[in-house]
Amino acid sequence: MGKVEFDFSQIPDLPAFYRDFADKFALGDGFGANLDALWDVVTGEIGLPVEIEFTNLDNRRKRRFGAIILLFEEAEEELEGSLYFNMREADGVAAAHHRG
Repeated sequence: MGKVEFDFSQIPDLPAFYRDFADKFALGDGFGANLDALWDVVTGEIGLPVEIEFTNLDNRRKRRFGAIILLFEEAEEELEGSLYFNMREADGVAAAHHRG
C-alpha cells in the first residue's frame, strides 16, 4: 500500500491543495479541481489501496479545509479498507477523526 502525504504548512488554499493532489496522483489537465471531481477521483480513479495523510493541520487549517477533510473521511468509510485517511496536527500528534 502506498502512502501519500499532504503537508498543509505548504498548502495555503484550496487551489494549491487541488494542484498538489493532481500532481501526486498524476491526474493531468482534465481534473476538475472541485469537491465533486475530487470525490470521483478518490472513489474510482486512484490506485487503491492507499493511505492518505494530512499533516500540519492546526485549527485554522482544519476549518479552511473542512470540506476536503470530510470528503476523505466519507471516502474512507465508502471504500471499506481500501483507503486509509489520517490527520496529524501541527505538533505531530495524530488528530482524532475516525468515526468507524
